[in-house]
Amino acid sequence: MSDVILRLALPSPLRRLFDYRAPASMARQTLTPGMRIRVPFGRREMIGILVEVTDKSEVPADKLKPAIALLDPVSPLPPALFKLCLWTAQYYQHSLGDTLSWALPVLLRQGELAEARQERFWHVAPGARLDDPRIARAPRQREALATLAQHPHGVAHTLLSKLMLSKDSLGLLLAKELVQIEVRRHLPVERHEHWLAQPELPLNEEQRAAFNAVRSGFGGFHAFLLAGVTGSGKTEVYLQLIRETLEAGKQALILIPEINLGPQTLARFEQRFNARIALLHSAVNDRERLDAWLAARDGEADIIIGTRSALFTPMKHPGLIIIDEEHDGSYKQQEGLRYHARDLAVVRAHQENIPILLGSATPSLESLHNAHTGRYGLLRLNHRAGSAQQPRFLRLDVKSRPLDSGISGPLQQAIGQTLAAGQQVLVFLNRRGFAPTLLCHDCGWMSECPRCDARMTVHQRSNVLRCHHCGYDEHVPRQCPQCHKVDLRPVGAGTERAEERLSILFPNIPVLRVDRDSTSRKDAMNQLFATIQRGQPCILVGTQMLAKGHHFPRVTLVAILDADGGLFSGDFRASERMAQLIVQVAGRAGRAEEPGKVIIQTHLADHPLLVQLTEQGYFAFAEQALSERRAAGLPPFAHLALLRAEAHKPGQAESFLDEACSAAEQLLAELNLHGIELLGPVPAPMERRAGRFRAQLLLQANARAPLHRLISAWLLLLEHMPSGRQVRWSLDVDPVDLY
Repeated sequence: MSDVILRLALPSPLRRLFDYRAPASMARQTLTPGMRIRVPFGRREMIGILVEVTDKSEVPADKLKPAIALLDPVSPLPPALFKLCLWTAQYYQHSLGDTLSWALPVLLRQGELAEARQERFWHVAPGARLDDPRIARAPRQREALATLAQHPHGVAHTLLSKLMLSKDSLGLLLAKELVQIEVRRHLPVERHEHWLAQPELPLNEEQRAAFNAVRSGFGGFHAFLLAGVTGSGKTEVYLQLIRETLEAGKQALILIPEINLGPQTLARFEQRFNARIALLHSAVNDRERLDAWLAARDGEADIIIGTRSALFTPMKHPGLIIIDEEHDGSYKQQEGLRYHARDLAVVRAHQENIPILLGSATPSLESLHNAHTGRYGLLRLNHRAGSAQQPRFLRLDVKSRPLDSGISGPLQQAIGQTLAAGQQVLVFLNRRGFAPTLLCHDCGWMSECPRCDARMTVHQRSNVLRCHHCGYDEHVPRQCPQCHKVDLRPVGAGTERAEERLSILFPNIPVLRVDRDSTSRKDAMNQLFATIQRGQPCILVGTQMLAKGHHFPRVTLVAILDADGGLFSGDFRASERMAQLIVQVAGRAGRAEEPGKVIIQTHLADHPLLVQLTEQGYFAFAEQALSERRAAGLPPFAHLALLRAEAHKPGQAESFLDEACSAAEQLLAELNLHGIELLGPVPAPMERRAGRFRAQLLLQANARAPLHRLISAWLLLLEHMPSGRQVRWSLDVDPVDLY
């Protein structure tokens, strides 16, 4: 019997490793960390990742199960990525098996070979002739053989239909041994001699200084924050730094916040570079994602572009990491492994000893704090590129003004003037649907979700009420469910309602709605943007999808229909998010020769935050917000962890958290830890969601090390608490949303 013990990480929430006996067929000297091994687990089989090989186990020898099969001759995970996963699991206090599973493409988790795609190629067999008597009376087979004869290197199976080759005919030719099938690997495209497919744009003084600062950091770890106003040419700085990286024989990884930015970013990179580009995000199918992942790992992709999960893409020759729109909340994973891709990217750059550049017009307060304390180099772009000017802000007080589907009279007039001048208008409203709720005018009934503490949104086009929190929907009722009267009225305005009203007000102008509903179809976003880029007068109505990195040169008026939402919130980050959103949306205006104007409709035109933001700019707001955070002891001057729990019955989540809180207080005393506060437990701001009752317990600490020391010991207790079996709980280290 083999005495070689395999210690594996399995994709489960359990924060422990599992021991298996290595069968005699597995030679110890060939086993390295990161290899995938198929093992029995309960009544099923799982694929685990080898963490270490040892001679001893705490599990009795007769209880040790033998592993079934080794799936990899070499580890698919390079050592650098394996090391990053170990760090990630430890910092975010997450199961290592689950963390490693997040880092692997889906097909590798399912046991697919970690090899580049192999494809079948059809070609004519040696000695085969068109006048072969066996096909004398088979014209289709003769045609197929003649077509194949024109391709001496063979025809890929996926291209048969394009060449009008019938698979039935080829099958008959194969049976007669007149054609052959060869299975071979796709040959990688060679690196291009000349990287630039089009000339670079000249850099202005500020861009040149930023470019030189980052370039001087090549060859080692340096973190930079590129804080540039919207339209200041951050992307051109990225492109020229990537060209430097490629010329040094290295690879560049670029993270973007949204899938919808992928095609636009890819097109820009393809226009600029003769480079092999890999695109990784959730809209790419599993096979394409694996191919891109392997190409990056094997050095056959020069530029890797993707959303947050692309951070775990291996690179054979890492040279540079760029995080575009680094402030964006979508870089934080909100379920499972709750990592923050921006923060983790800095760790990866440090481990791989390469520079990293974080870019944004509205940097997060955490990144600004890191720049102020010297952790990051701060690079500023204060002027728009070319002749474009910063947009002019106008706060439009709508108190006592009649609103037509959320649009005031002065705003309608401004939209009409802009369109008459042959320009485009962007109307921003961060609420999709027709109206936020449905109201009975007789009894006051409102359309509430039966599964959440939230109202359902009216979607007029599909005639449904939909909850945007849990996805529950139902048909719009014809009469009030409570009093049975028929006077049901949609209250408030969403993007659908604004679109409908603007189409009536401006009947000869195209109104394009850009939100999750209108862009759900494949390629819908590209078609919308193609219409916008034609430059004809039009009105864009949309949610925050429009705020992120898009370039609309003909938009000269941006209208923000409701700026009051973020001024009063229980979340201390709400004002930061609102300021970022306003500035990002405003940045779509006046990006070419024509000056831009931003009209902000508000009931609080004299609110200090709005006044400061519109008159002094985002960085003045950020300095003020940082001083307030320092005084209140909030991040980035403190460190948080949030224990969430949810259960089917009221009170169960709070009971578990009460017990968890008592255990944490006891550990604080035993470990002699100071500077940590336990806040709660309290019900979540939305207590009932998707039929579950939710509560949370917040841990706030002055220093990170004592907090992590407490959490490590605390989680071991939580996993064995009887009350924990009745609830679903999770720990979020460095939470972004306190919902």
